[in-house]
Amino acid sequence: MHVLIIDDHPLFREGLKSLLLTLDPTTQVQQSARVLDACALPEPDGFDLVLLDLNLPGASRLEALAAVRQHFEGASVVIVSGDDDPATIEACIQAGAAGFIPKEADPAAIVLALRCVISQGIYLPPQALLARTHRAPSPTPFATAPHLVAEAFSERQMAVLRSLLQGKSNKLIARDIGIAEGTVKAHLWAVYQRLGVNNRAQAMYRAHELGLIGQMDPRPAPRKKREW
Repeated sequence: MHVLIIDDHPLFREGLKSLLLTLDPTTQVQQSARVLDACALPEPDGFDLVLLDLNLPGASRLEALAAVRQHFEGASVVIVSGDDDPATIEACIQAGAAGFIPKEADPAAIVLALRCVISQGIYLPPQALLARTHRAPSPTPFATAPHLVAEAFSERQMAVLRSLLQGKSNKLIARDIGIAEGTVKAHLWAVYQRLGVNNRAQAMYRAHELGLIGQMDPRPAPRKKREW
């Protein structure tokens, strides 16, 4: 696992690095204080995970996220921020973040979150999920039988959904799995229909609500011969 931490506080970066190495001593960790410096690093495809502070000097929040996602195309980008307002979290997920770790969380919660993103690249804090429960949920065929969720998807649909939740674009999902981009869109439409959602952010929340993320294979999907 090759991780990049982008944060302007050296002590916080070192603390995250120590936690990452405690969880997995084989993890390679690089650090950067600015998005501009991070994007100047060689071999951007070498990173598996980017931990990005949302509030960096000289960087517009969601624009910084977009720039990092575009430059580190093959990595899951997880936000680590002191702004844990549910609206902010949902905006980041909708913009392509693969998760959100609040800086104000206690150490045990941060360790849990880091363990989650190391293995799957997907994490949402409890307050974000709690805020969603106060909204009227969309109807879903799994509302009374969540243990049947995984069985309702084909292997390819699960692979596409997992890649989407990791923040990957349709183009990158198509390349990784070895299918046409139009086929990716067709699979996503079917997944959204089954989950009763309309977009990526809603899919992320619903996957958490149904315990679907824990049923996903944490290993990356093998690339296959391109199909149409």
